Amino acid sequence: MLCFPHRRVFHFCGVNSAFTHSTMMGGSVRSQLEEKENKKFPVFKAVSFKSQVVAGTNYFIKVHVGDEDFVHLRVFQSLPHENKPLTLSNYQTNKAKHDELTYF
Repeated sequence: MLCFPHRRVFHFCGVNSAFTHSTMMGGSVRSQLEEKENKKFPVFKAVSFKSQVVAGTNYFIKVHVGDEDFVHLRVFQSLPHENKPLTLSNYQTNKAKHDELTYF
């Protein structure tokens, strides 16, 4: 994964196939969001993300969900030895393609 320092806390990363597959295509993040929003998204494609290392990793992900609509997700990945699933910690709807990913 290619990451470039961006401010102090985040690293801006281009979405690569391994990241996309493990976090988005596995379906758990999508299904968590669809359950919380009580709707199905016709498209669910990661466009970009930033990461924050904590006791695990927070991923801030910009996702295209159809038409000109985007959502920002905060997904937590625990440390490998904890063997826990990805968790949708928070999200923001009504985002546009040009909206910057920030901590939320």
